[in-house]
Amino acid sequence: MKGQLEIHSQNILPIIKKWLYSDKDIFVRELVSNSCDACQKVKFLRDQGKVEAKDEDFRIDVKIDKDKKTITFSDNGVGMDAEEVQKYIAQIAFSGAEDFVAQYQTGNEKDQFIGHFGLGFYSAYMVAGKVEIDTLSYKEGAEPVLWINDGSAEYTLEKGSRTSRGTDITLFVNADSEDYLEDSKLRSILKKYCSFLPYPIYFNDSRINPDEPLWIKNPSNCTEKDYLDFYKKIEPFAEDPLFWIHLNVDYPFHLKGILYFPKMKRDLDLNKSTIQLYSNRVFVSDNCKDIVPDYLMALRGVIDSPDIPLNVSRSYLQMDKTVRQLSSHISKKVSDSLTVLFKTDREKYEKTWEDISTFVKLGAVQDDKFYEKMKEIFLFKSINGNYLTLPELLEKGKEKIYYSIHGEESEALKGLYKDKEIVICKNPIDPYFIASIEKHNESVQFKRVDSDVEEHLIDAEKEKTVIDENGKTEAAHLADFVRSVVKDPQIEVEAKSLKTNDIPCLIVMDESERRFRDYMAQMHPDDSKGALKAMKRKMVVNTNSPLMQSIKKLETSNPHLAQNLVHEVFDLALISSREMDANDLRNFLGRTQNLIEELASIAANKS
Repeated sequence: MKGQLEIHSQNILPIIKKWLYSDKDIFVRELVSNSCDACQKVKFLRDQGKVEAKDEDFRIDVKIDKDKKTITFSDNGVGMDAEEVQKYIAQIAFSGAEDFVAQYQTGNEKDQFIGHFGLGFYSAYMVAGKVEIDTLSYKEGAEPVLWINDGSAEYTLEKGSRTSRGTDITLFVNADSEDYLEDSKLRSILKKYCSFLPYPIYFNDSRINPDEPLWIKNPSNCTEKDYLDFYKKIEPFAEDPLFWIHLNVDYPFHLKGILYFPKMKRDLDLNKSTIQLYSNRVFVSDNCKDIVPDYLMALRGVIDSPDIPLNVSRSYLQMDKTVRQLSSHISKKVSDSLTVLFKTDREKYEKTWEDISTFVKLGAVQDDKFYEKMKEIFLFKSINGNYLTLPELLEKGKEKIYYSIHGEESEALKGLYKDKEIVICKNPIDPYFIASIEKHNESVQFKRVDSDVEEHLIDAEKEKTVIDENGKTEAAHLADFVRSVVKDPQIEVEAKSLKTNDIPCLIVMDESERRFRDYMAQMHPDDSKGALKAMKRKMVVNTNSPLMQSIKKLETSNPHLAQNLVHEVFDLALISSREMDANDLRNFLGRTQNLIEELASIAANKS
C-alpha cells in the first residue's frame, strides 16, 4: 500500500507562528514585500498588454487604527479572485508556490520577485489573532473577495468591498502585541526593512522610502557627494570614509552593493559585521559574516543579491557554493580596487594605509589568493617616515628586512643602522603578517633591530683586540666585569665595538626564540612573565662608549658606584627594547634614586 503525506493547517500554523520566524518584526517586511510583488505583477501584465497601469500610480499604504487595534497593509497591485485566494492562501504556499512563480517569471533580473505570496503572509499570525484579506483581481469582471481566518484550520470566503484593483490585508492585533500599534515602533520597523523597496510605501500617509538605493545605480552615474550622503544614512554618526568600492556583478551571479573603508578606531571590533545584507532591496540582516571574508568584516556598507540562499523565513543565510563564490568575488573586487588606487594615486593610498593596513594584513594571513593579489602593494613605514613596498624593501635590503616594534628609536640607534632601512611593525597583527610573507618568500628574512649584532654594525677598525699579559683583550675584561655585576644565567654578556659611540649597550635576543616567546605569551597571557624570564638574552656592551669606558675605570676606584651604573645601563637597555618586566620596574626606580643620591653626594664633596 502506498500513501501520500498530508500537511494540515491545524498542525502547520502553530509551527509557523512559533518557530518559523525568530523575530516578530519580520511580519512587516513579509507583508510589504508581498505588496511590492503584487505591483510587480501588474507591470508584467501591462507589458503583455493585459492591463493598463502607470508607474507613478503604484502605491503601498500601511495604516494603524488604535481604536480597532488593527494594522492594514494596502496595495494597488494585481489582486486575486476567489480561486487564487484559495490556491495561494488557503494552501499555505506549499502546493501553489511553484505554479505562482512560473506564471509570472520573466527571466529578467529587474523583474525578480521579492517573496512568494503565501508562506510569508502567515507571519501575520505572530501578532494577529485574526486576519482579513479584502482583494479585487485585475481581471475584467472579477468580483471582490473577503477571506477571514482566526488562525484556526477554518476560514470563510465571501464577497469583499474593494472597488479597485489590489489588496487590503488587515491584522487584528493580539493583546500581547499591542506595542505594534505605536506609530514610532511600526515606523522604525518599516524604515529598517523597507527603506529601499522599489514602490512608494506610505505609513499613515508619510513616505517611508523616498530615495532609490544608490547601490543599484551605475557607478558612472554616482558622484562623490552621492556616496558620502548615502554613507551618512547607513552610518549617521561616523566620520567620512576613506574611500569606497561599488560592486556591480551580473555573472556568474547577481551582486550589487557598496563597501566603505572606515577610519580605524581603537574600539573597532573586527569580529562584528557592519555590512547590511539585502535580497532584492529587502533588508535581511546586518550580519554578512558568511558572505564577507573575516578580514573585511570591519568594512561598512550594503550587499544586495537575489542569489543569496536564505532560510525559509529569509532571516539568515544558508551556506552553499554560491555564498563561497560571493565571498571570493568580494575579496577579489577589494584587492583589484586597492591595486588601482595604488597605481593611480599612490599618495592617497599611502595616506590611508594606516587605516586599511589591518584589513590587508589579516587578508594576507588568512587568504593565500588575497596575498598573491596584494603582495606588490603591501606598504611598510620606515622610521624615517617614508613608505616602501615589499619589492622596494627587498631591493634595498637584499632579502633581509630590519624592523622595529615601536618606531621610536633613538638617534643613536638610527645612526647605527644608517646604511639600512628600518621599518615599523607595531600592529598586533604584524608578527603573523611577517610570518606570512616569509612563508610565501622563503629567501626573505625579517629581523628585529635588537635580534642580533651583525657584522655591519661593528667598527672593525676600533675592535679592542690587543691581548694583555693574561691573554685577554680589553673587550674581554669589560665583558667579564659587566658579567660579574649582572650575575644572571639567562643573560649572556659580550663586548663589541659598535659603529656609534652613543649606545652604551644593547639587549638582543634571537629572532626565532623571541617569536616563539611572544607566541607563547599570547597563548598563555597569565604566564607571560615566566616566558620572559625563561628566554636567554644577550647584553652587547659597546667598547666605544665613553660611558662604559668610564664605568670600567671606576671598577677599582669606586666599585660600588661602578656596579650601580652597570645595573642602570642594563635596565635602561631593557626599557629601550621593551623587555623590562613590570615587577622589576620598582627595583629600577628605587636603584635610580639611590644612584642619583650617590652621584649628588660625590659631586657635593668634590665642590
